[in-house]
Amino acid sequence: MEGLGQIVILGGFFAVMYLLLIRPQRKRQKEQEQLLSALAIGDPVVTIGGLHGVIIHLDEQTVDLAVAEDDDGDDVVLRFQRTSVARVIGDEPGDDREDVLAQDEAEDDA
Repeated sequence: MEGLGQIVILGGFFAVMYLLLIRPQRKRQKEQEQLLSALAIGDPVVTIGGLHGVIIHLDEQTVDLAVAEDDDGDDVVLRFQRTSVARVIGDEPGDDREDVLAQDEAEDDA
């Protein structure tokens, strides 16, 4: 009887660990894989390092992000691993590239 109680407690412990740790992690991992497979040119994104940019080129392993404009009006492009994209920026006001650049220019003029 005593051994059966310990087995039930141990089984309950593993069930709780699965529900609290493993299942949510798998869900987040699946969502991230879906996000990475749905990336497209022109998407405004944020990297895991917090860098904001717009995708101008992508392949199986890398993405090229336009992150700013230089003095000549050319894009400053940085290349990242595709897995370093944390999220695609939504349609909230102030989230797209033109709004960010306009905001930066207004701050520079001030």
